[in-house]
Amino acid sequence: MNELLGRVFSFEKKVFPQSSELYHQLSTHGQAPKALMISCADSRIVPEQIMQAEPGDLFVCRNAGNMVPAYSTMNGGVSSTVEYAVVALGVRDIIVCGHSDCGAMKALAAPDAPEGMPNVVAWLRHGAAAEHVVSSCSPHLEGGERVRAVSLQNIIAQLDHLRTHPSVASAIARGEMSLHGWFVDIKAGQVLGLDGDTGQFVPLREDAPMPVALAAQVRFAREPDLAEAAE
Repeated sequence: MNELLGRVFSFEKKVFPQSSELYHQLSTHGQAPKALMISCADSRIVPEQIMQAEPGDLFVCRNAGNMVPAYSTMNGGVSSTVEYAVVALGVRDIIVCGHSDCGAMKALAAPDAPEGMPNVVAWLRHGAAAEHVVSSCSPHLEGGERVRAVSLQNIIAQLDHLRTHPSVASAIARGEMSLHGWFVDIKAGQVLGLDGDTGQFVPLREDAPMPVALAAQVRFAREPDLAEAAE
């Protein structure tokens, strides 16, 4: 804690003075983040560092396994964060970000549930579909390959859950929302993105279009205008 406390003092004495104008602007005009990132709580994954984000750029929700529970009337931290980001902040992009060597995915991929952690076991049920898909479609995978497959499939499953949230579904229907699925390979220092057209995770590259899980486009079939119909 002494080391961490020293970093707080460093922020106050060095970092803040260099960005005082930005912080003043944020405190005066409020926040307008460019995207919501739902990532794992793993200490090795720092969304702001991966995105090279400045204060005010990124709205972040972190939890074990980057889970997004399917929408229900029961209040929850993830659901509330998503709703606030979309409705109040007008975020137009949501990123579900998983990563390699994820402890939650290891537990999800294991044959037996972790002992002594009933809340973790209950939380991991939000990723049950991912484990089931891998077990059904690739039963030969073992060890690290199985964990990686579950991790990738879990990102897809959580994106599906995300679309059950009314605020997200409405924004998608209006063509105001894009969804992204990212996977951070810690050892390789590489970020993969889900291509919604192919269903594959491909590396993000400067010289190539960014893979998008679900691109923004109007999906709600409105009734034709009477004047247009008359023509």
